[in-house]
Amino acid sequence: MTKVRGLVADIVVACERVLATVRNVTSEKATVRPAPSEWSVAEVLEHLVHAERSGIGLIWRAAEGVRRRQPTWEGEHVNRGLSIEEVVERTWGPNTQAPDVARPRWNGPLDYWTAFFAALQPMVDQLVAVLDGLDLEVVVAPHPISGPLDARQRLEFLRFHMDLHRRQIEDVMRATSRAAPSTSTESVQ
Repeated sequence: MTKVRGLVADIVVACERVLATVRNVTSEKATVRPAPSEWSVAEVLEHLVHAERSGIGLIWRAAEGVRRRQPTWEGEHVNRGLSIEEVVERTWGPNTQAPDVARPRWNGPLDYWTAFFAALQPMVDQLVAVLDGLDLEVVVAPHPISGPLDARQRLEFLRFHMDLHRRQIEDVMRATSRAAPSTSTESVQ
């Protein structure tokens, strides 16, 4: 359980870094895209909300499946033993797109997505209890791009993904401080 607590603590830190990064972004700046094919700060945060909510739910469902002796993944675990960075390196290409379930689509205000993102934290905290007593390597759920990930990898992914998109938000903020607003509705990441 100490391993799970450590992984959850890493997620908490990553979440706090994302929230600190968007804290002073104005509503006007939040919707500006650096280019028509790139996401705005609000869209990146919306993507994080959809992706992390889905990831947390998959961990939860996989743990319940193991407890009921009905695992959600029974195929080969081709990523067994790899860190999430190794998995991403092997499975993501330079133009990897977000899966449909995690693409921004609502165009809500940044404050809404910030509140929603922060509200995911109690669900992350609950994963300590959800995974209590389970072998993390047995709790496996598929990722739409990377394939099967066990609970350790899934928890690592939450941290990795938040850090990845926090850096993207920082890049968007730098780029949009020099650019005019884009009116395109196309979202590609």
